[in-house]
Amino acid sequence: MTKPVGPYTPIVRTDGWLVCSGQIALRDGSLVDGSVGEQVDQALTNLRDLLATEGAALDQVIKTTVFLVSMDDYAEMNEHYIAAFGDHRPARSAIAVAALPLGARVEIEAWARVGAN
Repeated sequence: MTKPVGPYTPIVRTDGWLVCSGQIALRDGSLVDGSVGEQVDQALTNLRDLLATEGAALDQVIKTTVFLVSMDDYAEMNEHYIAAFGDHRPARSAIAVAALPLGARVEIEAWARVGAN
């Protein structure tokens, strides 16, 4: 699991839900220096790994929020997002922001339903 870049808990289990803090494209402690698509791939790998620590998977994700530094990256983000989620389509919001931690171009947070505690 990727170490958080701030004073927060990466994943919280509560009442049958997993709430995942936003994931950026960190790999081995450094930001992936690549296209927004490569950053989406790594952020979703980090999300997948985070969910796995609680015995969950991407197909249990019910809601995501995608933060993009530029809405010009929306189409490329979508291509990589769809590749990761396949036919599973969580509810989603996409929001443009002025900046993200460590200069990331994308951040993805998620809620997953895992049943009763």
